[in-house]
Amino acid sequence: MPAAPPAWPNSSGTGLARQAAPAGACDAHMHIHDRRFATFGSPDAFVGQATVADYRQLQRRIGTQRTVVVQPRVHGTDNSVTLDAIQALGPEHTRGIAVVRPEVTDDELARLHAGGIRGIRFTLYTHTHAATDFSMVEPLAQRVHALGWHVQLHWTADQVVQHAALLARLPGTVVIDHMARLPQPEPLAHPAAAIVRGLLDQGRTWIKLSGAYLNSTHGVDGGYADSDALARHWVQQAPERLVWGSDWPHSTEATDKPDDAELFDLLARWVPDEATRHRVLVDNPAQLYQFPGTAAPQP
Repeated sequence: MPAAPPAWPNSSGTGLARQAAPAGACDAHMHIHDRRFATFGSPDAFVGQATVADYRQLQRRIGTQRTVVVQPRVHGTDNSVTLDAIQALGPEHTRGIAVVRPEVTDDELARLHAGGIRGIRFTLYTHTHAATDFSMVEPLAQRVHALGWHVQLHWTADQVVQHAALLARLPGTVVIDHMARLPQPEPLAHPAAAIVRGLLDQGRTWIKLSGAYLNSTHGVDGGYADSDALARHWVQQAPERLVWGSDWPHSTEATDKPDDAELFDLLARWVPDEATRHRVLVDNPAQLYQFPGTAAPQP
């Protein structure tokens, strides 16, 4: 009797990624959900375990070696879960993005830096269980800029438009999640597209090629084909300031998890040039997240 296909935690499908990951490839956007650590908001917000042991299986499936652990909203501003994951996955090839509020002390920021944190995130695309708000973005950005950290934003396209002046004032490096969440069917027609292009032109904004399913109307059955034009647009605009992320464990997709092997293979479609793909997977994240032996991005 043939062996049963593997069951990958928090992922559908059974196969491995078709494209081989280059040495040093980085998954620059994933989360750990672990009930050993404090949770934030309603207990219902915890949609299921996604542990370091589970994530190691994803690494074996897609072939990445470096990781950026992004503090999930389910754990609020208690960054213990992210610091623990950095240590467990190996601090020499793991970095983290924290969530903090204005009352965070300088000593705590120093502790986070020593633990591998290199940025702070503002997840404001919905107010549900949000640990921060827009009034906190600028003052916190000023504080972490002194540490050489960046500010990471998960906002809607409409929020980018509403807060364009704030974005223009932010110091240092800004990282925009999930291809800027521009809505289908004409993402590049949204006014936020021009704002993000302007930020890219200034040379200190980065974009994550991640979350293809978040604004896709084609969905898994259509291979997320409506994400292609947007991803390729960002590749054309700033190949030197793009990173790729799995967005595992896909907490927005509680009942219908995407196939992580297929998500990784989208890169071959979005970035057909092998040298550029190496840049997105290896060179760019090494610089942005200050992995050993690389210089930090210039402000």
